[in-house]
Amino acid sequence: MINSKIVKVKGIVQGVGFRPFVYNLCKKLKINGWVNNDDEGVNIALETDEFLIEEFIKQLKTYSPPLAVIDSLEILDKEFENFNDFQIIESKNNSNKTTIISPDISICQDCIKDINDENNFRYNYALTNCTNCGPRYSIIKTVPYDRVNTSMEKFTLCPLCQEEYTDPTNRRYHAQPVCCEKCGPKLELFNKENKKIEEGIEAIKKIATLINNGEIVAIKGLGGFHLVCDATNDKVVKELRLRKNRPTKPYAVMFKSIEEVSDYAVFNEFEKDIITSKEKPITLVKKKQNTNLSSLIAPNISKIGVFLPYTPLHIILFKFLNNPIIATSANLKDEPIIRHKDELLSKLGHVVDFVLDFNREIINAVDDSVVQVIKDNVVKLRNARGYTPTTIKLETKQNKKIMALGANQKSTISFCFEDNMIVSPHIGDLNSIESLEYFTRTVETFKRFYDFEPDVIVCDKHPNYESTKWASKLNIKIVKIQHHYAHILSVMAEYKLKDKLLGFSFDGTGYGDDGNIWGGEVMLASKENYKRLFHFKYFKLLGGEKAVKEPKRVALSLLFENYTLDELKQMNIALLNEFTNTQLNNFYMMWQKDINAFLTSSLGRVFDAIASLANIAHTQSYEGETGLLIEEYYDKNILDSYEYQIENQEIDISNMIKTIITESNKKIICSKFINTIVKIIVDISNNYNDLDIVLTGGVFQNKTLLEKCIDELKKENKKVYFNKKVSLNDGSISIGQLYFLT
Repeated sequence: MINSKIVKVKGIVQGVGFRPFVYNLCKKLKINGWVNNDDEGVNIALETDEFLIEEFIKQLKTYSPPLAVIDSLEILDKEFENFNDFQIIESKNNSNKTTIISPDISICQDCIKDINDENNFRYNYALTNCTNCGPRYSIIKTVPYDRVNTSMEKFTLCPLCQEEYTDPTNRRYHAQPVCCEKCGPKLELFNKENKKIEEGIEAIKKIATLINNGEIVAIKGLGGFHLVCDATNDKVVKELRLRKNRPTKPYAVMFKSIEEVSDYAVFNEFEKDIITSKEKPITLVKKKQNTNLSSLIAPNISKIGVFLPYTPLHIILFKFLNNPIIATSANLKDEPIIRHKDELLSKLGHVVDFVLDFNREIINAVDDSVVQVIKDNVVKLRNARGYTPTTIKLETKQNKKIMALGANQKSTISFCFEDNMIVSPHIGDLNSIESLEYFTRTVETFKRFYDFEPDVIVCDKHPNYESTKWASKLNIKIVKIQHHYAHILSVMAEYKLKDKLLGFSFDGTGYGDDGNIWGGEVMLASKENYKRLFHFKYFKLLGGEKAVKEPKRVALSLLFENYTLDELKQMNIALLNEFTNTQLNNFYMMWQKDINAFLTSSLGRVFDAIASLANIAHTQSYEGETGLLIEEYYDKNILDSYEYQIENQEIDISNMIKTIITESNKKIICSKFINTIVKIIVDISNNYNDLDIVLTGGVFQNKTLLEKCIDELKKENKKVYFNKKVSLNDGSISIGQLYFLT
């Protein structure tokens, strides 16, 4: 008996070769009907016997294209129409846009073969792609994902590309960015005066020569420009640091191949799989010693961020390069990655000497993802290219549209409609007009994608967050969620947790319910509410934001908590040499009289203080530097920890501070400090034996701390959850905010 069905498939099923896969599968199984796209996903009409429909569904789930993600599959009866073949028919636009947009994906092996084949008409063409790779999110204006809705709209296909584009048996069938040298975007090299000097393959050869000769250049990627130079040349790396005003923050290094990465770094098989994955993120691994890599790339730390070429342009460029390259985001401090050549020359003309550009517009900027491996899990430090937009499915459909605005640092935004929670790529810190413009542009992008108008907005409680101020100007219902509770909720969202659990939310800063700066919080939390059980005892930030950049101020404040000024002046503590007698007196007066001295429970700031007390770093030039340096001194053979007390729900580390100033061995101080934080977590957990544990917040980006916590908690038979799909830092806040209202 002939069955007539409609199969509705939702998920990442557009722009990934899903329709031609369905077409070829139905041809093979001799099933008649059709397949099309609409705003919600892919629809498939089938007319055949029941057995073949079951076989079709089985193969659809098992062998779908490599970039496809099936979130839901619905089979409905339909009226019999007596089709006599199987066709791919025109896309339909409905009034309800819900299809999920694919992230940008690194070049596939088949396309690498094409650009390396002298007999292929795409030989050395730097913008080659197919349905299995290439730009997606960065070039799309709206859904459905058709060429007219992308920045490829203005490029008319040549006969050869048109033939591939319309052939369902070809892997470039309806690959929207498909093109070649004849019909696609052009590559052009400009000097800093914005004068074109080369184009095409000659532009790539020329810029490779410039890099080899020690020049600093800018190269357009999938989601923005990179600043690029020879990673083995101390002189040029030093010059890049001077021009960029980036004294010590580590640079990521792009290598030609995984074999070349192995010459410079140590990694295990799991890390190798991540480095070579289709996402090609920047992956933090252990640096090898005594290589020709510049020592200025990641000063004072033994880790290095490595990644592989992920566009055809990168692949071709490496044919002509002598060495690995620094490839770092082209932006000014506190501003987003730059998308346009003219803007780059205007803002970074003092940094770069040449710019390699192409005329395919980047509609949506997206930075490189940064990850590290924790216990065979990918933990994201920056959730962006390759992974975003990130979708988390809900168990039930929502009857309202919700937009969550995240935090002020590591900003992301999230959207909820039906059973989808979608997280934007990393936006960055909202500390400049440009970054706020990027924030609002990203909001508009996702609203355009899904014809999305929020019924309610969720934001942080901090009254001075730019996102919170932005929300207050809208005539829409606003719900405010406490920062550290949102961190915990973000983990709960990933694992679909609802019931009470014990959450450790440790970071640098967040607005507390009492108006103080929180950051060392232990909470009893469920999806409905939370209770603050414990927190690190408040201490004062001398000078507010200045204390973040000067750990010596935090360390001094902790000393003031435990000693009089006269007592301190009698002590031989290296930290005190960082201050004149007048400065000590002034800071003590600030501390005593609460002049620009704000109370905080932040464990992130405690890390800063310990780095200063250990005489490792008294100032820091980038966020998290002290945590990385403390990790450098950690010795796993040191098992001791410091004393601490818990009284009146306060975690008091006064005895730890008093002991640290009597010790001079940096390894002992750093090792015992991390061991103490682990012990605090385990000891508190053991008082709540029936509860699962959540670890979240930027402090847990410290690999040593997180791994040791996981190990020790598992010894106590605790079930431990931490962020994986979204970042551990404030990039996760928006999804936590969203989850609260679902």
